[in-house]
Order: sequence, then C-alpha cells, then structure tokens
Amino acid sequence: MSVSLPKTMSAVVYRGVNDLRIETVPVPQIGRSEILVQVAACGVCPTDIKKINKGTQSPPRIYGHETAGTIVKIGSSVRQLCVGDRVGLHHHVPCMSCHFCRHHAFAQCQTYKRTGITAGFEPAGGGYAQFVRVMDFCLPGVVKLPARNSFLEGAMLEPVNTVLKGIHQLPLIKDDIVLVAGAGPIGLLFIRLLSLRGIQVVATDLIPERRRLARRFGAWRILDGAAPDLNESLQRLTRNQGLDAAVICVPVDTAVTQAQSAVRGGGTVLLFAHTVHGTTMPVDLGVICVDEKKLTGSYSSDFTLQREAARLVFSRRLDVRQLITHTFPLQQTDEAIALAATPTPKSLKIMVVQEKPVCV
Repeated sequence: MSVSLPKTMSAVVYRGVNDLRIETVPVPQIGRSEILVQVAACGVCPTDIKKINKGTQSPPRIYGHETAGTIVKIGSSVRQLCVGDRVGLHHHVPCMSCHFCRHHAFAQCQTYKRTGITAGFEPAGGGYAQFVRVMDFCLPGVVKLPARNSFLEGAMLEPVNTVLKGIHQLPLIKDDIVLVAGAGPIGLLFIRLLSLRGIQVVATDLIPERRRLARRFGAWRILDGAAPDLNESLQRLTRNQGLDAAVICVPVDTAVTQAQSAVRGGGTVLLFAHTVHGTTMPVDLGVICVDEKKLTGSYSSDFTLQREAARLVFSRRLDVRQLITHTFPLQQTDEAIALAATPTPKSLKIMVVQEKPVCV
C-alpha cells in the first residue's frame, strides 16, 4: 500500500504566550527506524494549555500529544507496523533500564523526558498538525486501533493511562471511600475507573451538570465542592471514620487542605492537577508523620499500563466517547484551547480533528 505525500502541511505553531498561528510547514522527514502518521484526532490537554498560556517553553513549537491517526510512511527497518495501520500514539516512552525506570519512576527517566513525536521545530507532540514524525524510541508506544474503535477513542489512550497510573499509586481495597475533587474529564475518568474496582467514590464539583455526570460515571455520592459544610458532609458519609483516599483533579490549594483534613489516619491524598512548579502551601508535617497521612503526586503515563488502558478503552468498559463533547477543525485549534481553558457547563473533553484526509 502506498500513498502520495505532500511536501508541506498546515500546522498550529506556538509563537509566544497565547500566540497560536496557522502556518504552512514542511511535512516531517523520517529516518529508517521511524514512522510518519497522518493525524486524525488530537485531544486538548491541560498541560499544553498551561504551556501556551504561561509561556513555560520557548517558541516556536507545535503542541498536541493525545494523538491518533493513520501510518502513511514507515522507515526501512520498521517491523510489525504497516502503512495504513490506524494507531494511537504515546509521545513519552521510557528506556526501561535506568535508575528511575528500575524504581518504576518512569516520568523521571531522561529518555522519557525527551518528546519523541514532532511536527517540526523543537519536539513538542505535534498533534496540532496534519502529520507527525514518530521517533524510534517511541515506537513501542504505538497502539493499533481495532476496526470498531474510532480515532477519537485512540486519542484518549494517553489520558486514560495517566489516570490508571494515579490509581495504581493508591493503596485501596474494595468498598474503600475515595473523594475525587473535580468532575471534569480527568475527574470523570478517575470516578469510572475507581468504581470499576469496587471503590465508593464521593465526587465534588462546582458545576451542577458535572455533578450529575459524576453520578452517571459511577459516583456513589455527589457533593457541591463549594458547600460550606463539605467537611461535615464527608464525615457523615464515612461515619466519622474519614476518607481512605482523595484525588485532587483541580489545581486548587484549598481542595488539598480539605482533603488532608478529611482522610483518615493512614489515608492518601493524591495530587494530579498541580503541574506547575513553584506552588507552595503550608503543610502540617505532624499530620504526615504521626497520623501517617500520605501526600503524593502522579504525573504523566506509565508505559507498563498501556495494555490495560487499551483493554478498557477498546472494550468500552470505560466508554470514553461519553466524555468528548466538542470537536474543532485544525484551523480552529485556538478556539478549542480557549474552550478547554475556560470550560462551560456543557463542555468536557475537547478534540482537534482533521476534516478531510490529505493523502490520496
């Protein structure tokens, strides 16, 4: 199978803080151990929004890393992948042999920290473009999509993996009670995956529509995150025993303080949304030491959970289609990012999609 490839393509280029431009750039060239993928869908991730809004990385870059598409070219030494394969991509893949990998701290691996998918300029994911080059060390992260599953589902593999990684860090047993603070797309994934494991999930959010969705995704109880009696409600639900764990899916410091107060001795508070360095807050060290309340974080994906994430998504035990509320064409990526940065009661997961294939 062969395709005719153009020499140039459209891409959304980051040129500075909140400065995204549709530009014509060269289609990436690949090496003998690499592949070229025509992008079909790319999710809008909060980490990319922060980079664009806060200017934490130097321009120019082409962002977008929750990517799925079709392989249109393979290097001469690539095996087990073919032109025409529909695939989901992972832009970070660890070396599996360094000190960090041996300790299962994949996100700290230097190979993992290299972004292995690019549409040009400094590698940054590249999903907001028509084609991406997948480098050799990221080929183990390529997942083939079953015929019945859409590209939109394929683009959800990476965020689902990150949530699974967070859950695997929680020492939970069936019927434990866990707070999920924030019922946005990530919070809803936590709610569904925890409930599948027999966990009783208490979900909070400020938006009534999202609280109702939390119930549909399996929450045992739902509460208004801004309620003045939230701590008292949590105590009543746990019969004054306290939560077994709490997952903080919003970058709100007061939610961390509330969670630390609400978990029982030996419980765990997991930070998932505090992804910007430099944020500080007071911590009662005695609570962590004497009460053994753990405060931990989880960032990015776990390569060893890739098959589990794929099984959940492709079987639709975790039906990610329910999360995708808006799709935008590549030319409206700035609108997609603006909506994801300031969500409405009706918006959840935002996707950038290619309306028509470029290759013939």
